[in-house]
Amino acid sequence: MRLFATLILITTLSACTPGAPRSGGDILMIGDSVLAWNRTSGRDVGTALGASLDRTVTNRATPGAQIRKRGFASALGLGIPDQLVMRPWNWVVMNGGANDLGFTCGCTRCDGVIEALISRDGTTGDIPTLINRARSTGAKVLWMGYYRAPNSGSFQGCRPGLVEIERRVARLARTSSGVFFVDSEDVIAPRDPSLYAADATHPSPKGSAVIGQYLAQTIKAN
Repeated sequence: MRLFATLILITTLSACTPGAPRSGGDILMIGDSVLAWNRTSGRDVGTALGASLDRTVTNRATPGAQIRKRGFASALGLGIPDQLVMRPWNWVVMNGGANDLGFTCGCTRCDGVIEALISRDGTTGDIPTLINRARSTGAKVLWMGYYRAPNSGSFQGCRPGLVEIERRVARLARTSSGVFFVDSEDVIAPRDPSLYAADATHPSPKGSAVIGQYLAQTIKAN
């Protein structure tokens, strides 16, 4: 029932996804609901990032989006790679993986899914392919790792798999020019309920602001 309710919410919110930018080309944000949350009120991570930098951010992240786009995500067109507009960008900020684990392997026995997303050495898989596509636009890439949501009832058991994915992404970033990894867990304190939305999974407006400001530090420094 919990996954069904999540699917209904995803279908509703996906209609809010903005189209391709008509102008600009500064910062593109792609990913899933963590980056998209609070966008209808103008208090999402992308808005906070843009305000922190005084730069233009186009946020195309979509609730329910997957990197590999299997099952319902394929039927609804919820693919994170599809959000990448192939035009010049200065930065592409991205996240992903939780929906791939939660909706394709139920967060258990996910070794095959993880390996398809990114190999142990970080060189092959759907994530490196996506990062390389973004880099081909001339952009630097900033990958945002997930934070802990200890009181969430969603995606139970996913954390070990997500930690492993992010360990591999971080390795890729260390060995690749123009690729950076930032863990939002560094600033989202699991014992501070004010940083979480009512579902205890997604960021509150305050949480989105904290994440956006943290991401801005890496962009400012590079």
